[in-house]
Amino acid sequence: MFLPFFETLRKAGVPVSLREYLGFLEGMRAGLATYDPEAFYYLARVTMVKDERHLDRFDRAFAASFSGLDEITAAEVLAAVDLPADWLEKLAEKHLSAEERAEIAALGGFENLMETLRARLAEQQGRHQGGSKWVGTAGTSPFGAYGYNPEGVRIGQDASRHQRAVKVWDKREFRNLDDTVELGTRNIKVALKRLRRWARDGAAEELDLDGTVRATAEHGYLDVQTRPERRNAVKVLLFLDIGGSMDMHVRVVEELFSAARAEFKHLEHFYFHNCLYEGVWRDNRRRWDAQVPTMEVLRTYGSDYKCILVGDASMSPYEITHAGGANEHWNAEPGAIWLTRARAQWPKSLWINPTQEAYWGATHSIRLIREIFSGAMVPMTLDGITRGIKTLGH
Repeated sequence: MFLPFFETLRKAGVPVSLREYLGFLEGMRAGLATYDPEAFYYLARVTMVKDERHLDRFDRAFAASFSGLDEITAAEVLAAVDLPADWLEKLAEKHLSAEERAEIAALGGFENLMETLRARLAEQQGRHQGGSKWVGTAGTSPFGAYGYNPEGVRIGQDASRHQRAVKVWDKREFRNLDDTVELGTRNIKVALKRLRRWARDGAAEELDLDGTVRATAEHGYLDVQTRPERRNAVKVLLFLDIGGSMDMHVRVVEELFSAARAEFKHLEHFYFHNCLYEGVWRDNRRRWDAQVPTMEVLRTYGSDYKCILVGDASMSPYEITHAGGANEHWNAEPGAIWLTRARAQWPKSLWINPTQEAYWGATHSIRLIREIFSGAMVPMTLDGITRGIKTLGH
């Protein structure tokens, strides 16, 4: 019954294997997630996701596969499913203490419990709060949510008092840019390939076929020759603007990020917001408690790196020209100073702007940043990236 879910995961780009899917089914058969949507979600995630880069795609696939299941009411379940009494008794032996089973038996057993619940659902009109009879919340009735009764049936409780039963898959907490997005990246990859510079370095690991043939002919016996592997020698430092007005450009930035990951072995990336300031970060979930000082980045990566900043450059001009102009924190120095330092450290630098080039002249901040970059700003199009590659040079 979970095969469509497995297929949805594969279509969403989660590289789940058949072995992992079978492990998930084994967990279900073992009863690790019986009647608990949250436990079911975590069981599926822990068995079928092996790389945190795929967590957001898993959440999207999970929501697409099971959307609406958490909204099914108890009345609908009871009307559609006839639960065998012996099955319920066996389940009770597994999950209830002897004292709790004795209390339920004294009240008529599970069959009486289910029949009473059906009757009350039919009688009740609207929501009931408190009390000991109606299906509601915060009471002692066996039916409802947030209350207590040893023979209780949970209904309509979307979050427990311990904050555990929640729709975690809809939170989508794993929204860092996906570096494996493939849709629409082919042309960008073609443009980025022009920036690559191949060189042979490192230990002799690659078979040198021509050298082997030559040495064998000279020596009269098989003489295998090797040579250093041919590697892409270009180093790229990528800064990505995230949040605010950049939200509408997330898809195209993901495509660029994916293409860059595929084309460059030496690629380092950081995130920033609006303009470069004293701190950048690698993980958007920890942007406030795990920042990397920008000065440390300037000292760490040498001038042999090609520096590319990606952002719409659309902000208040004061964020660029004045201390304290940033909209999320107090910046001791204007953004222009940090951009100038970056330009000095990485002379081969470029700003890629996802905003259409025709609108750049209408935004003061874009004009300011173009001046700082001496015109080295290009639109995020195939033609723009091609122009930018020429600007970076070899």
